[in-house]
Amino acid sequence: MSSILPQQIAIADYDYPLPDERIARYPLPDRSSSKLLSYQAGTIAEHTFRDLPELLPEGTILVRNNSKVIRARLLFHKESGARIEIFCLDPSSPESYELSLSATERCSWHCMIGNAKRFKLSSSLYEDLTGSKGQVRLQAERIGEGEVSFSWDNPHYTFGELLELMGILPIPPYLDRETEAGDLITYQTVYAQREGSVAAPTAGLHFTPEVFAQLGDRGIDVLDVTLHVGAGTFRPVKAELIGEHEMHAELISVSRPTLERLRAGLGHIIAVGTTSVRTLESLYHLGVHLTQHPESQPEELHVSQWQPYEGEEDYSAEQALDTLLYYMECHELTQLVFPTSIIIAPGYTYRVTRGMITNFHQPHSTLLLLIAALIGKDWHRVYEYALSHDFRFLSYGDSSLLLPY
Repeated sequence: MSSILPQQIAIADYDYPLPDERIARYPLPDRSSSKLLSYQAGTIAEHTFRDLPELLPEGTILVRNNSKVIRARLLFHKESGARIEIFCLDPSSPESYELSLSATERCSWHCMIGNAKRFKLSSSLYEDLTGSKGQVRLQAERIGEGEVSFSWDNPHYTFGELLELMGILPIPPYLDRETEAGDLITYQTVYAQREGSVAAPTAGLHFTPEVFAQLGDRGIDVLDVTLHVGAGTFRPVKAELIGEHEMHAELISVSRPTLERLRAGLGHIIAVGTTSVRTLESLYHLGVHLTQHPESQPEELHVSQWQPYEGEEDYSAEQALDTLLYYMECHELTQLVFPTSIIIAPGYTYRVTRGMITNFHQPHSTLLLLIAALIGKDWHRVYEYALSHDFRFLSYGDSSLLLPY
């Protein structure tokens, strides 16, 4: 590992000029017609995303995040006319996304609250809804500074169905527009399955069934992991030094068969998006932790922000994943579920990820640090090329294939 400590990195060094007109506010009609910048061992070239199957090294294993964006923004109106927005971030009771979204009476979520001064602690908001299962009244009670308890009077509805009925799909604030009907389709990957994200894993937005068919024709394996993307992904670093920035926690879920295939494919793994990268690298560091602390219980598992920089380099990726598989066997786990707050920045040594497919990220963002950790100072060249060759930036923009070797 490099002697650089990420805590000492100045975020001002990760800046570039991003003209407003280069931010893609809408997707292209055909997902796979977007531009693809390829970077391999220092060489940069321009392609179309549908060329991806031919650009990937033989034997590649693609890992994608199958999390689905939920309609997490809820608008309530008080009798006074005041509008209160409740942005559901992650469940607090029950803590499981699946259990919370399938609840039929009540659940609680950690939330961001807009116009919070008009929504006092212990007060409630109500909204009357009508859907395919009849009428329902949804109650939102503020039970904490950022926690809201939801209850409803028609048990035929799950909370997930109420979100579908009332909620608004959250799109990134930098798009500077309201959510539109088309976003309900275009701001989801074609393989989204497990509900829980409040932002899309946007590198995956370029894939189509045709591209996956071409990948299959080339014998390229595709694995699914889950990381529910939090709203913190939009949060730029405000601190001058990275050490003063607090990463948000996001929940990971990986099945035992997927972990076994990852173990067998080490050296060939390319991540689709930064969320898949954070998942893969978190698995390594969790495996190291369990090697050192095998008595840890499943509910105690987590990867902290600075854990990768605390002297874990004596363990191979093979050892770490073997430990995870053994731990799952001992605890009879079919899914490994844990939160991660990992920050990947220059000075980090990638353990599981060989390369990645990713969009072009905001200046002063932790995602830009993650890119720099993979390809070093060449991130400047990549972004300068993209800017000078009319690439579109951010969530609905174009993408890159980054292979450092």
